[in-house]
Amino acid sequence: MNGSEDIAAGAEPSVGLDLPQTTPNGIARRAALASPAGERRPTSLVAYKSAGSVLIIGDAQATAAAADRLKGRLPVTVLLTDGADGDVADPTEGGTRAGNEVRSIQARIASVDGHLGAFGVKALVKGEEVDLAPSLITAHKPFDIVLDLDRTPWIRSEVRPPGYFAPADSDALEQALEEIPEMVGEFEKPRYFNYDASICAHGNSGLIGCTRCLEACPTDAIRSLKDAIEVDPYLCQGGGSCATACPTGAITYAFPRAADLLDGLRRLLGAYRDAGGQSPVVLFHDGEAGRAWLETSGPGLPENVIPVEVEEIGSVGMDAWLSLIAYGARQVVLWCPASMPRAVSGELDHQVGVARTILEGMGYPDTLLLRADESETGWIDALSRSETPDIPVAGFAAVDEKRTNIRAAVDHLYESADERPKSIPLPAGAPFGELAIDKKACTLCMACVSVCPASALNDGGEEPKLKFIEWNCVQCGLCETACPEDAITRLPRFLFDAEQRRAARVINEDAPFHCVSCGKAFATTRVIQRMRDKLKDHWMFQKPEAVRRMEMCEDCRVKDMFKDGGGLLDVHGDS
Repeated sequence: MNGSEDIAAGAEPSVGLDLPQTTPNGIARRAALASPAGERRPTSLVAYKSAGSVLIIGDAQATAAAADRLKGRLPVTVLLTDGADGDVADPTEGGTRAGNEVRSIQARIASVDGHLGAFGVKALVKGEEVDLAPSLITAHKPFDIVLDLDRTPWIRSEVRPPGYFAPADSDALEQALEEIPEMVGEFEKPRYFNYDASICAHGNSGLIGCTRCLEACPTDAIRSLKDAIEVDPYLCQGGGSCATACPTGAITYAFPRAADLLDGLRRLLGAYRDAGGQSPVVLFHDGEAGRAWLETSGPGLPENVIPVEVEEIGSVGMDAWLSLIAYGARQVVLWCPASMPRAVSGELDHQVGVARTILEGMGYPDTLLLRADESETGWIDALSRSETPDIPVAGFAAVDEKRTNIRAAVDHLYESADERPKSIPLPAGAPFGELAIDKKACTLCMACVSVCPASALNDGGEEPKLKFIEWNCVQCGLCETACPEDAITRLPRFLFDAEQRRAARVINEDAPFHCVSCGKAFATTRVIQRMRDKLKDHWMFQKPEAVRRMEMCEDCRVKDMFKDGGGLLDVHGDS
């Protein structure tokens, strides 16, 4: 958090490290790290305001010492959770603060939510939830900071919001008590993401499709709005796994943006080659644990390893890894700190698995992409033993659209590949693939077309056809959910043939059915046959004229219903 109006976003070469330069590669690395990084577009800021009002949650014994440490320095309220019988009570005499410093409240908590400067608390009173803060009790103000000493934290997200402390042991409590008094004033942090709802695959027409970003977010900053999602910028802490997981690019990382990141890294690799370096390895690390690790372990790395600092490892995804290999990196290493949230780590593993499958499908070694965990060191020795295939350096310029970058990188790598299959299967959940259609079940109702967020499915206009563009398909599952006949199955795969990938191919079609009265095509033959089969035993369709009316277009059907009564009033027998 800082006080600037905007922040120039971009991954930065890890300058200032004492890295050896005893070989041509080391000398080239030094030149690359000192080269200009290119332009960095700024990102906007998110501001927090805190007056220092602290809420301490817990039983009387747990909260007493903490309240004593903070009283006199900050306004403190203690919310006692032991002995609460369902009513909100103020044990302090007359409802005033004890010693004008600490106020105690007894209540059964229903929920705690919010962030630095805006924490809300709800209490259970006679079975109903009521606002405890902000409310009359707190002068209609929220709490700025929460110190949660209850046995089970009330906010359970893997990464807690700014201003919320739930120390697990005495050391963590001591650190929290030292940090809390400093959390008064105005603070700013980058707005880490951009969101384009128009290409979001989360939902449509009330149906739920892709949920990858919700599952990958460790801060619970993302919530479903049914047809779209909403990201709380105050809860978001820049983990970046949502952008990495997003199959369409609806959520993108803004610190840095994709084009800025890849343009800077392309320049970095170019400077390394121009200085005589060979077989560069790009090592991504974060700015906290990773930087500390490099200060001690960096000198022991091979001199062709170029460290690059990013805000969070989870923010660098498949588009960056594959593009870097196309730009000349002979390996990409992701240095993962032990503190990486499980949700981020899981998504990273999934993305690495998909990327490796694509590379292996073209005959490249899986060592082109390595995950290096903080607790492991074996990967360092593996660097010098890894194969380094000869891949020409790509010249494409990166854009702020992840699938475009992935396509450009894979097409370049495919041209130089030892193996060039037409397609390969991908792991479940991969954002590329085709659709299998049960043609006997499909009635070409086009419900799937109406919900597809990426225009992968299209109708045939005047003809009863279902068309599919494989590259547009993000395997979100909305079409499967919308299909009333359960006729669609997703098949994750990567189709390497660029022309076929972009072509609109017919995956189901049927002969049009023409109105038996006017001859107008108004449905498919299969739909009419399905209606005949379903209604053949219904009492309303036992007369020939009723069946014939089912085979008419809407206009002719209405006319026939009112022609001489049309059988409308005489459905049981002869008049």
